[in-house]
Amino acid sequence: MFDYQSLQNTKAYVKKSGVRAREACVPNELLTDAGRIEAVPAKARLRLALVDDHLILRQGLRALLEMEMDLEVVGEAGDTASAIELVRLTRPDVVISDIALPGRSGLEIIGELRACCPELRVLVLSAHGSEEYIRVALDARADGYVLKDSSREELLYAIRKVARGEQYLCQTITARVVTGYLQGSTMQRGAGGAALVTDRERQVLSRIARGLPNKLIAKELGLAVKTVEKHRSNLMRKLSLHNAAAITMYALKSGIVSVDDVKPAG
Repeated sequence: MFDYQSLQNTKAYVKKSGVRAREACVPNELLTDAGRIEAVPAKARLRLALVDDHLILRQGLRALLEMEMDLEVVGEAGDTASAIELVRLTRPDVVISDIALPGRSGLEIIGELRACCPELRVLVLSAHGSEEYIRVALDARADGYVLKDSSREELLYAIRKVARGEQYLCQTITARVVTGYLQGSTMQRGAGGAALVTDRERQVLSRIARGLPNKLIAKELGLAVKTVEKHRSNLMRKLSLHNAAAITMYALKSGIVSVDDVKPAG
């Protein structure tokens, strides 16, 4: 049977976060009020790999995730060497990884993991919430960052969001990262390409920074989704930006958007 408490928790998080149901990063069947919810076919489930050197944490996380009908844990690893082999063999959709691992940092191997599985998404699950760790994770091209003291609902939301190809930063650290980037010089490396950004690309950039998905950007600007994706790719190349978080920080530092525009809901 489906865990209806999990369903209600998911709905409550969506409502609290100010995310409209149709835009939430959860399957539609988890948001319906119908009395019965059909099982998600195996081929439609998100395949997850867990990387953490604490066995009890992996076991607890696996138990939590496997309560969700659309998620499947395909394997676990306790160190970076095992993680690379796990990804090579199982080709998961998302790796949920700690930073502090035996031998090497979990962030150091992101490139190697993606070499094994190009479409892989990486979500960092860490106890470290300092700006330094978050900056390093973003620079390593992690797709999301969630603290270990986050709620179950936020973790599930983050997993589904990064699986859709979007970025996610835990709400408790978003403001900290914004402040750090505004005070730092990380975005200066893209200054030389600013003059090459077209007006249309700037329009796309501002909407990405405000957290709008490609489909909604396309609707607002009267463009095809593929055209928006092309503009996004071009502006990221010109400004040497590697993910949505970096785009947001650039837009803030350049005055294209304000802190209030990107402040997390709730």
